[in-house]
Amino acid sequence: MSGPVSTVDAPADQADTGHPEPPCLEVSDSREATVGAIRVRRALPRRGRRTVGAWCFADHMGPADVTENSGLDIGPHPHIGLQTVTWLTDGQVLHRDSLGSEQVIKPGQLNLMTSGSAVSHAEEATGHYRGTLEGIQMWTALPEATRHGAPAFEHHAELPRADLDGGSGAATVLLGDFGGLSSPARHDTPLVGVELDLRAPVTVPLRPDWEYALVVLRGAVAVRDQPLHPGHLGYLGEGRDELPLDVREPTRVMLIGGEPFPEPILMWWNFVGRNREEIDAAYASWARQDDRFGRVDTSLPLIPAATPYWQRTPGDR
Repeated sequence: MSGPVSTVDAPADQADTGHPEPPCLEVSDSREATVGAIRVRRALPRRGRRTVGAWCFADHMGPADVTENSGLDIGPHPHIGLQTVTWLTDGQVLHRDSLGSEQVIKPGQLNLMTSGSAVSHAEEATGHYRGTLEGIQMWTALPEATRHGAPAFEHHAELPRADLDGGSGAATVLLGDFGGLSSPARHDTPLVGVELDLRAPVTVPLRPDWEYALVVLRGAVAVRDQPLHPGHLGYLGEGRDELPLDVREPTRVMLIGGEPFPEPILMWWNFVGRNREEIDAAYASWARQDDRFGRVDTSLPLIPAATPYWQRTPGDR
């Protein structure tokens, strides 16, 4: 479910639109893309909005039918400077990485891979599963203090989950703290990621010094009479201590947020860096298959690196 990010999503040299006067609501359409054999809706990054806190990527995958000849088979590919946060609402996926990790993820479980300076991984069908596959993969940008560190992988079969007020639904905390609950998963900047499984209107607590966004996975939710559906990113900005959500049908929505990320980032393909030189070095390492990104034990073919656009000559594709 990983990437790739291109200039269609967020031009590398175009700054974000900044932080509007609170409280705000910016609604943008996700971009449809294909990752492996699966259609995804890419909510983040987008033109004018690379980050929400440290969150810099959000792909809503599916729902898609997994058959013997069609599933999620994404061969080995590299990452730098980020964490991948994988969460399924239906189906299962097998994760393999250059650390030797091999982990099936199912609904309600979290796979979290921290790239540090370099890691590679593959995501594949489990072989025996047939049915619906749906979920979301998100990235967080690593801060300067940890982005050059060692890679790591963790799997959480259970996460904190609590009922919301008035029987309106439940909240599962993937990363960070929410409503008195704390996720055991690693996060290197002040942030939060919560799945809200809603049945009725509810008001959820926020921090006024953090920025937030909503990504609807199923159903619909309204903020200040503005409806949000799957395929929308609802950017909420800063300045709220609570958020009323109007819900009229069973709805799943991801609430992501955090302290505004203090460092400008450069995203290209599956890399998050700070400048072109870092991206060039990662691209070159993967292209020549040196030891930087290790090896993934899988039968799937390697995914070739996309040439950074600033290296291209007329006629390149």
